Amino acid sequence: MSLQILREERGRIAVQMRDLAGKTEWDAATDKSAFDKMVDSLNSVDTRISAQIKSDEILSESAVTDAAAEAALRIAKDKKKPGLTQYARWLKAGDKAITDREWADIRNTMSTTTTTEGGYTVEVEVAKQVIDYMKAYGGMRSVANILATDGGNDIQFPTSDGTAETGEWIAQNTTATAADLVFGSTTLKTFKASSKIVPVPYELMQDSNVDVEALVNKRIGQRLGRLCNTGYTTGGGTAAPNGIVTAASVGVTAANATSQVTAIVYNSLLDLIHSIDPAYRMGGNCKWMMNDSSIKVVRKIVDSQSRPLFTPGYDTQIPGVAGSQPDSLMGYPIVMNQDVAAMGASAKSIIFGDFSYYTIRDVMGFTLFRFTDSAYTKLGQVAFLAWMRTGGQLLDINAVKLFVNAAS
Repeated sequence: MSLQILREERGRIAVQMRDLAGKTEWDAATDKSAFDKMVDSLNSVDTRISAQIKSDEILSESAVTDAAAEAALRIAKDKKKPGLTQYARWLKAGDKAITDREWADIRNTMSTTTTTEGGYTVEVEVAKQVIDYMKAYGGMRSVANILATDGGNDIQFPTSDGTAETGEWIAQNTTATAADLVFGSTTLKTFKASSKIVPVPYELMQDSNVDVEALVNKRIGQRLGRLCNTGYTTGGGTAAPNGIVTAASVGVTAANATSQVTAIVYNSLLDLIHSIDPAYRMGGNCKWMMNDSSIKVVRKIVDSQSRPLFTPGYDTQIPGVAGSQPDSLMGYPIVMNQDVAAMGASAKSIIFGDFSYYTIRDVMGFTLFRFTDSAYTKLGQVAFLAWMRTGGQLLDINAVKLFVNAAS
């Protein structure tokens, strides 16, 4: 069965579950039993989808390795992008494929620490492709505010919490009270990230049908995506971005009880929602963020009428159903992030709030190095190493709050 058919089947089940969960009159026996059967069906389809995706990924990798992809050079020519053509030539043949004039242009945009080391500062088009690959690994890039800058110098951002400010009623001919805004500031730094070395066999480099550009960019994007997502989530702000878990304040700490060491109860979820000021909640951007294992936990939570708090989403066009819906909990979308801690004693396992107040900053000077020294020649390989500069900071700590599991 095709992946598309499986996703459509999952979507139909998800819509039925949403409709059932949204009933005004909920029968704790009959409706709960019907919903549980739908959950079993959904889990079965999810298992088949996961298996199909894994199979497709293996076939896709094989297709690239077997030269089924279109050549990057031809893609560049079709798009009439001279920068992509130049990049593809350099990937295939190295420094000798770049003219003296092209190298002069490249050197003019490179860091002073790498001008004589054979690096290649890729053009913005290529950098954007790699960043697009990065979005698939984590979750933070899908919800944060992204800021791209040419330089990597520190940026000072003003901060101000206006949720507690108010005006005043005054009588006629009475002087208004002064109420100066209280501003703070936070620094948005950038940090240097490495893809580690990506080896590519000579056979792929020599095969004109292989899209080496896509192969290298994908590998780099995967590695940097996972690394950066960890930084944006739990980084300490000294050697890596200041992660959202590090920067955010605690909204709810569960009382010591075995039921909340590796789980969470309805009241704690409700308290976490209301730990965020309504000014942020009314903006329509609030979401949950948690590990997949935590999503599994919250999928089982019901309210006092045995009504499920979790409703599954769907991402395909289903006949008779418009648009798509994400997985949601108590009406708010769920973002999966494997770098958020799994539930355990004193774990900061759930984040809730408006994640657009977390800003990711990318410096667009994306540098790639190509190695052909003896260490790789003996293995029949050409190696690539990418560097990028990025950072992250939560610019308003009141916009996002944490749930902390019970200590015992």
